[in-house]
Amino acid sequence: MLKEFKDFAMRGNVVDMAVGIIIGAAFGAIVASFVGDVLMPVIGLLMGGVDFSNKFMLLKEGATPGPYASLAAVKDAGGVAMAYGVLVNTIVNFLIVAFALFMVIKGMNSLKKEEKAAPAVPPPPSKEEKLLTEIRDLLARR
Repeated sequence: MLKEFKDFAMRGNVVDMAVGIIIGAAFGAIVASFVGDVLMPVIGLLMGGVDFSNKFMLLKEGATPGPYASLAAVKDAGGVAMAYGVLVNTIVNFLIVAFALFMVIKGMNSLKKEEKAAPAVPPPPSKEEKLLTEIRDLLARR
């Protein structure tokens, strides 16, 4: 049984998949940092200083009554909030990852394109075609 597991785990597809998952997780962390630390602050600044990670709608106050300055304050007080700003950040993360994957796959597909075979040389015209061509040319001269 141990040998079967080793054979399964060492198959090329399983190892490739494991490498892909690890690289994907690292890539996801990079994109999350890019969106949260670089992109969203710029978008927030352009929209008048909005911090999307702190945008929420209070659904239920906690033990300490509001108003709450941040989403963390709501959670600390035991309140319930709908954190739509976090959703916006997650959607932007997804769009960036999807676009990056699209570009990677597009690049891989362009590398995989097989060279189109040169068109086959058409066969020489048959006797009938040659005769019809001569007749056409004679009629055109008249």
